[in-house]
This record gives sequence, C-alpha cells and structure tokens, in this order.
Amino acid sequence: MTGRLYGVGLGPGDPELVTVKTARLIGEADVIAYHAARHGRSIARSIALPYLREGQIEELLLYPLTTETTDHPGGYQGALDDFYADCAERLAAHLDAGRTVVVLSEGDPLFYGSYMHMHKRLAHRYPTEVVPGVTSVSAASAVLGRPLVERDEVLTVLPGTLPAEVLAERLRGTDSAAVLKLGRTFEKVRDALAEAGRLDDAWYVERATMGAERVAPLKDVDADGVPYFSLALLASPAERTFVPEPSSTEGQGEVTVVGLGPAGRPWLTPEAQEALAAATDLVGYGPYVDRVAPNPRQRRHRTDNRVEAERARHALELAAAGARVAVVSSGDPGVFAMASAVLEEAAAGFPDVPVRIVPGLTAAQAVAGRAGAPLGHDYCVLSLSDLLKPWDVVADRLTAAAKADLVLALYNPASRSRTWQLAAARDLLLEHRDAATPVVIGRDVGGAQENVTVTTLGELDPAQVDMRCLLIVGSSTTRVTARGVVYTPRRYP
Repeated sequence: MTGRLYGVGLGPGDPELVTVKTARLIGEADVIAYHAARHGRSIARSIALPYLREGQIEELLLYPLTTETTDHPGGYQGALDDFYADCAERLAAHLDAGRTVVVLSEGDPLFYGSYMHMHKRLAHRYPTEVVPGVTSVSAASAVLGRPLVERDEVLTVLPGTLPAEVLAERLRGTDSAAVLKLGRTFEKVRDALAEAGRLDDAWYVERATMGAERVAPLKDVDADGVPYFSLALLASPAERTFVPEPSSTEGQGEVTVVGLGPAGRPWLTPEAQEALAAATDLVGYGPYVDRVAPNPRQRRHRTDNRVEAERARHALELAAAGARVAVVSSGDPGVFAMASAVLEEAAAGFPDVPVRIVPGLTAAQAVAGRAGAPLGHDYCVLSLSDLLKPWDVVADRLTAAAKADLVLALYNPASRSRTWQLAAARDLLLEHRDAATPVVIGRDVGGAQENVTVTTLGELDPAQVDMRCLLIVGSSTTRVTARGVVYTPRRYP
C-alpha cells in the first residue's frame, strides 16, 4: 500500500498563519521534506517547527545552485531538472514504503512554490493532496492595511525577473500589482515603476509577518541589502477614493416588525435574521426578546404581554429619535400580533416613521407541518380570546366557519383567566361537525416541550389545552392515516 503525498502551504512566515489542516498534517506525517539553498537553512522548516514531532524523518532537498553559473551539460535549467528528478525519487521511495510525505512550502504550494516541481513528477503516481496557504501578496496587503483590489479592478502578479520593458508595460496597464522576487531585481523593478508612472504609489514590503518585517515607500528604499523575500505592491486605487462622512441618523430611524417564527433559530427566516442584526433596539414581550441572541451594542426593551399599544408607541418614539427598532413577535407579526398594533399607533401619531413588516412562519403552519397537511384545503384562522372582541362575535364566527365546512386553526384557546371558552367552542362546532372530526393539538411546537396530539372533536378535553397550544379542527373531508398522519384532500366532493 503506497503512502500519500501532501504539498502544504505554510503562509508568509508567521507560524500562527499556518492553517489548522496544515498543522495537523505536519504533526501526523512520517516524512517532512523541505527545500533549502546551499547554506542548508530552511525558512519553511523554521515556520513549521512548532508543529514537528520527535521521530519524524526529515528530507532536506538542497538546491545545487541558486544564481551562480554551472558546468552542467544542460546549463542552469538542466542542473535544476536533474535536482528535481532526484528529489522526486527520494520522496517516491518513502511513498512506495507506505509512508506519508509532507512537502513544506512557504506561502502557497502552487504560487511560485518549489513544491510544484515535486507535484508535476509525483501527483500522477501517488495519492496527492495540496493544502493552500496564505500568499506573500495577501500578507503584504494585510501588513500595509491597504486593499489589493475592489469591485472590478484587476490585480496583476509579476516576477521581478521579467525584462524591464515588459514590467513597465504590465504595470502601466493594471489597477493593482504585486512584483515578487525582488532581491537582485530591485533596481530594475524600481525603474520600471518609474517608467510606468507608478513609483510614487508603490510600497516595499520585506518579510511580511516575520520578525524582521519592514514596510516603506519603495522610492525611499536603498537597493543594497534588499532580500529575495520582499515585494513591491501597488494597492487598489480605490483605497484613495473619498469616503463620505456618515450623515446624522437623527430622524432617520425606522421600525421593523419581525416575525420570529414559532420557536428557535431554525424557524427564523434570513430576512428576519438580517433585520434583527441591523437593529439598534429590540422591543417586545420579554420571552420573545429573550429568544434573540444578546448583542451588547443593542438596547433591549422587555415589556409585559398586555401592553401592545404602549409597546408600539415606545418603538415608534425610539425610531423618531433615530433608532433602528426591531419589534419582535412570535410566529408571524401580522397574525394576532404586533404588526397591526404598530401600524395603528403609527397612523395615529407617527406618520413620518417608516414601518416595515417582516413575516414569519405561523404557529398554524408549524403545527400543521408536524401533523401532516390538515390545512391542505380552505381554512380559516380564529382567536378564541374575548379580551379584544366580545364572545358573541367569536361564537358567530365559529358557527359560520363550521357551517362552511372550513378547517379551523384556533389561536389563544385557553389561559389561566380564560378557562371556559374552548369547551364552549367545542360544543358550538359539534352542532355542525361529526364527533369523529380530527383535531390536532400542538403544544410548544419547535420548543423543548413540543407535543403534538391527534384526537377527535368529540373526545377533545379542554383540560389538556393551555395558552401555549394551537388547535386545528378538521373539516368533513379531513382524514387520519393508519400511521396517525392528518391531511385534508385538495379536492372537495
């Protein structure tokens, strides 16, 4: 069984910029391979040192030459080709023996990296994976604190070894640029930047993120002592674009009434999440406000459940003073919730405050989904609460819906102070519905105490129902399968 080859990027120099995956692979490897010049010191190994472990095999791949001349028959490139071929066979011997081989590479393995020469010779012969790393270009941009490119700008990456006239032409025709491999090419690169009219904008970055990091305007840098691990950077021209000061938000606030859905975050829509994230103030019934994750920059205004009008006015007052207010409601804010309360108060006294409604998944939809599809045909939604309308109105509407053979979704079926209404509603419905009509009782759907019960209208026990429940009463066509799934056919006889 052959081993596996990994080419891993170590980033620009700071060991803390090594990715989690690269660190893990280094620690697990049987063989660690790295290139070095003839002095034998490897920057790659020094970056990886915190992640090495005792007992690992190390393969030092020592370049036979760098810039000096050679008497090799194939010249400079021939000498390097033989070197890469020899290195590849040394690594292949480990792979053939079943060992895992990690080849270290500064920056990114396939971005001007030495690893690519091993990859071309071995990747088709052995299982191979390349792990990317932070490039020197990204590191230079970061230490400068200047963006590389913005919107549709073009970034050009150039080796300093190109002819001066080619460099000047490329630099003249791009928005941003990084010129690598400075060292002995520094003066030529500086001249090319001047020829292109870009010298005043160019920055010099040496050993970005390393201990000897150096940053300076390129025109001020002395060519003597410029190392290979340095680059010239032309940052995004948009970096100099004027950014207007933010205008005062006084009088520019708004109220967004947000539906939280029936329970936790999985029921929250992306639009609702965005509205909550943008808010400066959260207003709502205490338990609903508590469902929104705390953010210390936001003010939270928790209120009692029976002060909807006062809550709405408070939200509008905050918005009139410039706040971005999210009024939170369980389920959908337009279904027996805060949307109408806010709009009513806005119409009465805050005509200039913008009000936006963000819908949410309703309790009826949540309970129906858990039960099957009881709302598969025409249905109506009623609240059994007689706090804001007289019971006679509730009774008349129940009777009308029952006569029309509509499925009913019943909100607010009971509370500590309303204990008789559900029994009265059941009796009214039984005047027009068969006692075997399916009834779904959904309690705390989506919450920790979720419970969904399927019973019948005749067997409905009001004692099992509280304020956290929603009831769905079927029509004459609603069915319950052998597995307890409730549905109402789309066709009516």
